[in-house]
Amino acid sequence: MTDERDDDGHEFSSGQGVDADYDAFTLDPPELGEDPSRVDPVDSRVLTEELDRRNIGSEDVDVKQLIDVGLSYMGINRFEEATETFERAARFAEEDSLEAQEAWVNKGAAHAQLEEFDQAIGAYQEALRIDEESEHAATAETNLAYALWESGRSEQALEHAERAVETDPRFAEAWYNRGFLLVERGLAEDAVKCFDNAIRLGYRDAGVLEEKARALEEAGEHEQAEEVADQAEELRRETEEQLIEEQTGQAPGPGGRGGQPGSGGRGGQGGQPGPGGRGGQGGGRSGQDGEREGPERELQGEGPEGF
Repeated sequence: MTDERDDDGHEFSSGQGVDADYDAFTLDPPELGEDPSRVDPVDSRVLTEELDRRNIGSEDVDVKQLIDVGLSYMGINRFEEATETFERAARFAEEDSLEAQEAWVNKGAAHAQLEEFDQAIGAYQEALRIDEESEHAATAETNLAYALWESGRSEQALEHAERAVETDPRFAEAWYNRGFLLVERGLAEDAVKCFDNAIRLGYRDAGVLEEKARALEEAGEHEQAEEVADQAEELRRETEEQLIEEQTGQAPGPGGRGGQPGSGGRGGQGGQPGPGGRGGQGGGRSGQDGEREGPERELQGEGPEGF
């Protein structure tokens, strides 16, 4: 059988084509600004960030709203998404602006929640590079001290705890961190003064009182140390009872619930833990026989900015 299409004699249309310099459409890949030799080939974010800059202008992005999205992720413990959102906010913010600094501080807090302390340190350092005296600087210094301490770099941690106090003398958590690190260095008397300042500025929970009692004990003030330790235990018991009442809608029976972990540690607003508080883990651990073991000691980090 003969193929009828062979007999049609159809002539395909032909045209003049386009000029050699026509560039409205091309199959060639776009030239991106990143140097391929300096990019990790498995880091898919590089292309995403480059396309972000190409397709979305900074003026089209509400950086504050983007930071709020990151804070929302923090509120539901989705810290990986939070780190990505804060980094994107920092990239879209005006260079070296307060908004960029706020985004970097929050990014560090999210990394600290994931115990990614090297990344947290880098984020806080970037925030401080922008401005060492801004409204976010004391928080960055305090959080950097916490991350350095967790990384085993206690000497550097003390330096930044000192800077936090110098930057904002009314920052209670900064005074606590300074006291904590001074005790580690054997400077108990100076540490007691720091804890007193933290308490005077409104930072009064069982953990602070326990650290003050420890400092007093090391300073040889045994009687006063015992009094403060009793205050810490009473405050911890009251806090536990309050939490139980809030959760169950009824007050606990006599003596509360002995042996259960307390609610120590310093959280952000709304009951969310900051990277240093670890939300309740600092409150002590239960022994096998129900008796309370000593509290787990924690340096404090500040929660995310604006959280």
